[in-house]
Amino acid sequence: QVQLVESGGGLVQAGGSLRLACAASGSTFSSYAMGWFRQAPGKEREFVSGISGSGGSTYYANSVKGRFTVSRDNDKNIMSLQMNSLQPEDTAVYYCAADRRWNIHSGPGDPEVWGQGTLVTVSS
Repeated sequence: QVQLVESGGGLVQAGGSLRLACAASGSTFSSYAMGWFRQAPGKEREFVSGISGSGGSTYYANSVKGRFTVSRDNDKNIMSLQMNSLQPEDTAVYYCAADRRWNIHSGPGDPEVWGQGTLVTVSS
C-alpha cells in the first residue's frame, strides 16, 4: 500500500495560483487512481478532482472546473494539482487520496489511502 504526503499549501491572494503535490511511496503508484479532496471549516468534505492510474482520465468538480488542473507523473510517483484563479471559497485543507479500485467518475468513493492534508488559504 502506498503512503501519501502532500505539500505546496500556503497563503495566497485572491486571483493567485498555487501548485499542490502529493508524493507517494511504493512501487505500484500507477495502479492507484488518485484524487484531491478538500474540507473547509464547518463544511463537508468535497471531492475536487481525480485522475486515473494511467493519467488518461480526469475528473473535476464543477466548483473548480476550468481553474484547477490535475496531473501525475508515474515515474516520479507524484500527483499534482495546479490551482489558478483562486478565490476565498477555495480556502480549505486539501487532501490527496488513492485507491486501487476507484472509478473517479463514479464519485468520491472511499479511498483506502489518505495523506495528512495541506492548508490552502486564499485572502480577499
